[in-house]
Amino acid sequence: MSGDNAKYPQSERETAAIDALDRRILARWQNDTRRAAERIGEEIGLSAAAVQRRLKRLRANGVIEHETATLNAHALGYPVTCLVGVDLLQERNEHIKAFKQSMLKLPEVQQCYYVTGEYDFILVVVCRDLSEYEHFTQQSIMSDDNVRSFTTWVTLDKVKTSVRLPLTMD
Repeated sequence: MSGDNAKYPQSERETAAIDALDRRILARWQNDTRRAAERIGEEIGLSAAAVQRRLKRLRANGVIEHETATLNAHALGYPVTCLVGVDLLQERNEHIKAFKQSMLKLPEVQQCYYVTGEYDFILVVVCRDLSEYEHFTQQSIMSDDNVRSFTTWVTLDKVKTSVRLPLTMD
């Protein structure tokens, strides 16, 4: 590597390579990925082809990680969402990695965060009912010899869930 790129990690260089037009495109596109490139282009002063090229580049360099649908969990029979704080006994790299790998395999775990503070991990878990959640904890958390303890918060209402970034549309 040469020049200024040598002093910045890969992710910082990629972020720096995103210009104002990219941000304006992403601000609109992340809210509705079915939105036509032509419409976005009209709003920001680019052709549909230019918007499509930029989106393709943003996908290729990893700025756009996934394109998914947001489904209504309640309508599909998963009305229970639990937040789970997990405290591990041992926190060496191999133990952290093993717990991460086990969580990646569980479809009930929507999100898993390795965190600082009282807990080592925070999970977002969805299930059909509390009986199913109890089964999940017995099979996936309590059976793990490296789990010291866990705390569950059953959500009463989904006020806001989002993976959108606070990009401005101007």
